Amino acid sequence: MVRGPKHHLKRLNAPKHWMLAKMGGVWAPKPSAGPHKTRECLPLVILLRNRLKYALTRREACIILSHREVKVDGKVRIDPNFPAGFMDVINVDATEENFRLLYDTKGRFVIHRISPEESTFKLAKVKKVAIGPKSIPYLATHDGRTIRYPHPHIKQNDTVKIDIKTGKITG
Repeated sequence: MVRGPKHHLKRLNAPKHWMLAKMGGVWAPKPSAGPHKTRECLPLVILLRNRLKYALTRREACIILSHREVKVDGKVRIDPNFPAGFMDVINVDATEENFRLLYDTKGRFVIHRISPEESTFKLAKVKKVAIGPKSIPYLATHDGRTIRYPHPHIKQNDTVKIDIKTGKITG
């Protein structure tokens, strides 16, 4: 019997919203464990190669990432399989472009170009509001963030505006 999680993903089993060609090979990049679920994310290698057309091959996309040119939510990411998800802000330093991942009407990811002012914040859905150890209130968002001492009026299923640089709720 096999041990542990699966490390491979066949192309036909990849989510349809990645829009990979059926005959383009056998394998697809399996997203790493991260802030977004496997079926609700887009690996950075697909973003750079298939969507933005910055690279022709996976190898070229990995070289772009290893040069530390791509930031996701203000943090440099060098893992080619890092899962970028809904409302994530992607900065490409070499071209000085900013993008936000959104959904279109059919549930596919759309890379929306945004201004530098708009790339300083993101919106997040509140998944849980609870009280932790030593009676410290906290909330958990859809992208895996935990924010301590939120405003008492924030409830589950609300949307909050998060400053990317500080990680605090701004609105």
